[in-house]
Amino acid sequence: MTGSERTRTGVILAAGFGSRLALGREDALLKPLTPVGGIPLIERTLNSLQLAGCSRAVIVLGYQADNLEAEIRQTYTGPLTLEFVNNPHFDKSNGLSVIAAKRAIGDEEFVLVMADHVLGDELMETAGQTVPPPDGASLLVDYKLDVVFDMDDATKVLARADRVEAIGKHIQDFNCIDTGVFVCTTGLIDALEEVYNEEYDASLSDGVQLLSEQGRMDAVSIGASFWQDVDTPEMLAHAEEILRSLD
Repeated sequence: MTGSERTRTGVILAAGFGSRLALGREDALLKPLTPVGGIPLIERTLNSLQLAGCSRAVIVLGYQADNLEAEIRQTYTGPLTLEFVNNPHFDKSNGLSVIAAKRAIGDEEFVLVMADHVLGDELMETAGQTVPPPDGASLLVDYKLDVVFDMDDATKVLARADRVEAIGKHIQDFNCIDTGVFVCTTGLIDALEEVYNEEYDASLSDGVQLLSEQGRMDAVSIGASFWQDVDTPEMLAHAEEILRSLD
């Protein structure tokens, strides 16, 4: 069975404060509701999961969870079935949001994305065709280092022979960038729980690093596809500029 023929769950991490994007703006919306090119980030993310072949979406909330859930339920009219889970530790690292979604995910493969990324259609089609390694995960990576908008903020990846060898914001030896799109088995959740049991916290990068050390973390190139993290007003403006150029 190919990746495009599989029924998958989409998982969206939307638990954070979004404070850097709202900085200095008294009228700032909750980050996932912020429009980019006239379309709220969360709607773009749900549409992206549909392109990747997902039939339902598990949305992990934290900061102002009730308000955000109510707004999404009221405004989303697409075909995906929505399920909401709460991460009570949303002030910690993002890996805890994945752990919080464990019961909702069940034993299925899942496509994991961030609520604050704008993702090109071709990228998500690649995600839909990707099959993760047994009991592991695949990370979609961007080798176009010359077009990364904010390299200091980016999560760097060292990949060789289509396998992730190292990941982190501050690693010195890297050849591609983490796009925030993963195709996963529950092996990623197991790795995050292993890290959490030792450190009482766990970032996604921690789970990826552990899987990479065990030879269970693939790197999948996005080729010429477009993506942009929307973490600051400058990133938002850049994303909108690129979307205009694609129209």
